[in-house]
Formats: sequence, C-alpha cells, structure tokens
Amino acid sequence: MDLATSAVVNTVQSAGFLAPVFFIGMHILRQFLFIPVVAICIVGGILFGTEFGTFYSIIGLTVASITFYTLSKQFPSFLDRFSGLKKKWMGNYTRLSVGQITVLRMIPFVNFSLLSLCILDRSGSFKEYAKLSFWTHIPAAFCFTSFGTYFGRLSLIATVLILCTLVVFVYLLRERRSIIKWNEFFLK
Repeated sequence: MDLATSAVVNTVQSAGFLAPVFFIGMHILRQFLFIPVVAICIVGGILFGTEFGTFYSIIGLTVASITFYTLSKQFPSFLDRFSGLKKKWMGNYTRLSVGQITVLRMIPFVNFSLLSLCILDRSGSFKEYAKLSFWTHIPAAFCFTSFGTYFGRLSLIATVLILCTLVVFVYLLRERRSIIKWNEFFLK
C-alpha cells in the first residue's frame, strides 16, 4: 500500500500545476458522480498535505456550489427536485442557520447539494450565496483533509461520539423562529 501511495504522490508532484486543476475539477464532477465529499478531501490531504489540500478543497467545493447555483437558475426542474427533497427531510418551514449549515457540512453523509439549497434560500444574491458557500466550506474542508485519514482508524465508539457531538451542535445553533405566511397559516 505504501508503494502505491508513494507512486501516486510522485505522479502528482511531477504533474505540476495540472494536479491542483485536476483535483478541483474532481470536486466539480463529484456532485454528478455521487462521490462523497469526504473521499475527495481525504485524497487532497494525502496528495497535497493539509494546507494545500484544504486550500484546493475550499476552491473546489466553492466552485461546485457555484455550479449548483448556475444549474438551479438554468434548470428550474433541477431546483424543484431538491426543494421537494428538502421539504420531505426538513419540513416546509425549517430554515437552517449558517452555523447549522456549517456543522452539517462536517457530517459526511449529509448531502452537500441539499445544504447548498439551504444557503440559496438564505441568500438574496449570487454574491451573498458565493460568500456563504465559501465560509461554510472552510471547516469541513479543513476537518476532512487534516483528520480524514484518521476517521477510518477510529473506533466505532469514537466515531459515534463525534457524530453525536455534531448533532448537538446542530440543535444548539438552530434558528429559534419560524416565519409562516398568512395565507399558508389559514389554508382555505
């Protein structure tokens, strides 16, 4: 295994500037190939180290979110599909705070596109959407890149403890009010 890892690292080092471009491209393709974010970030940590792997992952995830934004504006049926999924999983009136979205991005099995939809619901413009996407990707990219290689080595109890802690943070960082429109409250 060490021989294969060193061969991949040597190939990436010899690829020069194309390796980060390919890695960022993998983040963009990841959402269409249903590859988990954590897998790509772990690969970034192995290939580029914590600092550059995190940096490239943040860029790749932000560009992937911008791709989601563009697709949602170009193809409204694409957005309707995710809106239906959001209503099914979270309800009609749930509005996640930025802190909740940031914490949920650090949970490996939560859909990143669904969280991008939550950011889209919170933002009023493309600039605000891109800024919120960028800031919410930083902790997840750092966590997955630097500690991702150790997740597989953790015991089941430690993994469950980490996930339970993240769920508690999601609950504590929730927005404590719901806005229901008048005509939705009094259905005819």
